[in-house]
Amino acid sequence: MPANHQETEASIAQLVGQVYEIAPPAERSRLLEHLLKPLGVLSLMAIANGIFASIRFRSGWPDIHVRAEDVQNVQPDDVITLVNYVQQVSVQAVDGLADMLAGSAAIAGSAAAIMLIALLVQRSRSRRAEDNRH
Repeated sequence: MPANHQETEASIAQLVGQVYEIAPPAERSRLLEHLLKPLGVLSLMAIANGIFASIRFRSGWPDIHVRAEDVQNVQPDDVITLVNYVQQVSVQAVDGLADMLAGSAAIAGSAAAIMLIALLVQRSRSRRAEDNRH
């Protein structure tokens, strides 16, 4: 497991990209919806040439729904960039992926998903332990 905070975040982003790459379209949509929730439009404009802002505008407000045709245009590298940004805004949103992935029969058994869930759970526990010390 990565030792420091930045390595952990980079590993998490890479693993989310790998999970996205192998996920069926419906799971890709759920993954993106989860990651896009904590971000505003200005943030989304700055990420991956605005591809996520376009999805958000099409989706409406306040609920977000990512369509199958939207995920066709989103590449794993775009998702990695998105995750890196979301981790700066809401670590809890990224950590919440563990529950979502664990509940998905379509991807929960993949090596990338298993590693990602383990890393997210470990990070969440470490953060809680650190909070309890303060």
